[in-house]
Amino acid sequence: MKQEKSCGAVVFLRTGGEIRYLLIRHVNGGHWSFPKGHVENGETEAQTALREIREETGLRVALDTGFRRVASYSPSAGVWKDVVYFVAEAGDSRLKTQAEEILEAGWYPFHEAKKRITYQNDADLLESAADYLKNQIQGSKT
Repeated sequence: MKQEKSCGAVVFLRTGGEIRYLLIRHVNGGHWSFPKGHVENGETEAQTALREIREETGLRVALDTGFRRVASYSPSAGVWKDVVYFVAEAGDSRLKTQAEEILEAGWYPFHEAKKRITYQNDADLLESAADYLKNQIQGSKT
């Protein structure tokens, strides 16, 4: 079985006292998800995630590798794929999407993001990331 590995992140933005999450709609399949892409030779997981976010959205983000989740699945017969996700904070909301890969993108509050997400494993990932961020934010206030 062929093995593939991609890395990406649940990208968030603090705005007006709330957290919004970045979702992108992929050209390939039309599904709503998070920015991610294949690891290139010599790259670390974090380097891949940062590069893919920048290429797909134009954003430069602060990556938090304290949150690391792996989604594993078979995208096609004979292929097994692991996708490593981190969380990443964006400094501003301006997106410059990569037209070849992204149909549309936007910033959504948690409940709207959860409704838009196409696949259950991505919805579960969003929940884990939101819980992690809530604990991080509460922890920084004490």
